[in-house]
Amino acid sequence: MDTRIDETCLENMQSLLGEQFNDTLEFCLSEFDRLANDVKATIDNDLEAATRNAHSLKSNAAQFGAMSLADVARSIEMALIENNTEHAKSQVSVLCDEVVSSKALLQHWLTSSV
Repeated sequence: MDTRIDETCLENMQSLLGEQFNDTLEFCLSEFDRLANDVKATIDNDLEAATRNAHSLKSNAAQFGAMSLADVARSIEMALIENNTEHAKSQVSVLCDEVVSSKALLQHWLTSSV
């Protein structure tokens, strides 16, 4: 999967948050890790929690322009809602890889835009 970042989303958030943008983005990046780990930890025993965590990750990722990450999280969320747990489970490793790739691109954008 090609990792996609929508820089327009980042620029809009930067404009909205002003000087709080960098700290907020750094927090969001740590949330990507936490939420992906929570999806991974709950997908076998608490589908409601896994769905909620995938939903939160989808929303956070989309808000900060991590579109391919949001897409994978959405795929997991929808699969869980539709009781297609096998598909959801098959996407967890893709989700974790996408977190790493998205974070790297977002951090690069942050350092190159300062």
